[in-house]
Amino acid sequence: MSTQHPAPSRPKRPATPQFTQMTLVLEALLVFFATLVAHGLRVAPTATVWALGGITALILLLLAGYVGRPGGYVAGTVAQVAVLSFGVLVPMMFVIGGVFVVLWAVSLWLGARIDRERAEYDAAHPEG
Repeated sequence: MSTQHPAPSRPKRPATPQFTQMTLVLEALLVFFATLVAHGLRVAPTATVWALGGITALILLLLAGYVGRPGGYVAGTVAQVAVLSFGVLVPMMFVIGGVFVVLWAVSLWLGARIDRERAEYDAAHPEG
C-alpha cells in the first residue's frame, strides 16, 4: 500500500501587486480613451495630445510590471498625480482621475490587509 502525498501547492501571489497592477492597466486604458477625447475636442495640437496621452499610457503599463519592487508603489502614486493633472486639459479627468486615485489607495490598503491576513493564517497553519 503506497501513500500518495498531494502535489505541493504553488505559493499564493501577494494581493497588493495584483490589485495595483490591475488598477494601473485599467488606468492606462482610461488615459488612452481620454486622449481620444482630448484629440476630438482639439484642446491642444494633435502631436502634443498624442505624445502626452501615449507616453502616459505606456508609463502606466510599464509601472504595472514594476509594482512590488522597491519604489514601485511610490512611482504608481506619482503616476496618479500625473493622471489627475490631465484635468487641466479635459476637466472630466479631475473626476475620473479622482476615482482612480481612490481605487489606487484602496488597492494598496486592501491588498496589504489581505497579504497580512494570509501571512497570519499561514503562520497558524504551517502544515498546508
